[in-house]
Amino acid sequence: MTALVLRAARSTDAGKVGAILSEFIDTTPWMPRIHTRAEDIGFAANMIDRGWVTVAEANAQVAGFSAQEGTELHALYVAEAARGKGIGAALLQAAMAQTDQLTLWTFQANTRAQAFYARQGFTEMEHTDGARNDEGLPDIRFEWQRETA
Repeated sequence: MTALVLRAARSTDAGKVGAILSEFIDTTPWMPRIHTRAEDIGFAANMIDRGWVTVAEANAQVAGFSAQEGTELHALYVAEAARGKGIGAALLQAAMAQTDQLTLWTFQANTRAQAFYARQGFTEMEHTDGARNDEGLPDIRFEWQRETA
């Protein structure tokens, strides 16, 4: 893999960002598809228009993205072929560098994400039954705070 480049997403990235999101849904057996792939692209475009999205480029291709609004990390996804190469960690470290604390949600079924966030210093703060998310899946709220000297 060549050098990883993190940059602010452009409107022209919406298709690739939406495709990464769709790929996760399509390849995750416990994840229900509640939106069309076109709606995934529209959702990506909306997050990009709000200035929330950072993309990770590997080999000049968008390989992952994060979406952050202040201290809330709304999304962090890496294309299946690019997983396990440090792209998610690079995106998360960039998000952590922008603030002294971060909050995020992940599904209870997503044990890989839970382990990833725990390795990065996040702490489980709340478990829910999923009644407040669109998918209706039980989830977990994680928080991270920068340690003060």
